[in-house]
Amino acid sequence: MDRFKDKVALITGSSQGIGAACALRLAKEGANIILNGHKFDERGEKLISEIEAMGRKAKFITADISDVNAVIKLIKEAALTFGSLDILVNNAGLEIKSDFLKVTEKDYDTVMDTNLKGVFFGIQEFAKYCKRKKRNGVVVNMSSVHEEIIFPHFAAYCISKGGLKMLTRNLATELAPLNIRINNVAPGAIATPINQALLADKKQLQKVVRNIPMGRMGKVEDVAGVVAFLASDDAAYVTGSTYFVDGGLTYHYEEQ
Repeated sequence: MDRFKDKVALITGSSQGIGAACALRLAKEGANIILNGHKFDERGEKLISEIEAMGRKAKFITADISDVNAVIKLIKEAALTFGSLDILVNNAGLEIKSDFLKVTEKDYDTVMDTNLKGVFFGIQEFAKYCKRKKRNGVVVNMSSVHEEIIFPHFAAYCISKGGLKMLTRNLATELAPLNIRINNVAPGAIATPINQALLADKKQLQKVVRNIPMGRMGKVEDVAGVVAFLASDDAAYVTGSTYFVDGGLTYHYEEQ
């Protein structure tokens, strides 16, 4: 199935984890891929080899998503790489654990600049490109169940994802006349490198899994499948929504 034949997708933060899974899934279905991360290393090389083995094109562009000028440059370069840019997946993000009374301004800015500010101006540049070229566009933002539910000791992270929720709702209306759709995907507890500490702590892991009706951590492929749906024409009438990929966690959640 080539739902993305002749399409070009940029996935930020795609060296590993969910971003890498999204890149592979979109490539599998026909897309040429622009990968992104802070640095190009063996992870990026491996992904490029895998994507090219599928008969697709792939390129890695380094950029710090927390830097607005770098984000704007990334979008422009991505659009030139294979001659077009059709899909923007804003996957790059981070979290910093801290009691609220100990959060520093630097920590707050690091989280907000990466998870919200950089995303905001990346979408803006992508929308300008689509308008200028008179092209349809699709944006998929990687949010979190914490756009909806609490996460003690991660206040800045929750604020960033709550802001992303409202940004997506607002832009769905504002960008629809440009034929640009925008949606969020909200993963729950997913087995990724960012959760290595949790995966190694069997006692805490059991607490988390008890909160998930489906009784397991999610896989990166679970998330990538929903991203692929939202990026495709199968979701042609879907915009302004958040799709939870959480095994039922969100509305079953109880803080332990």
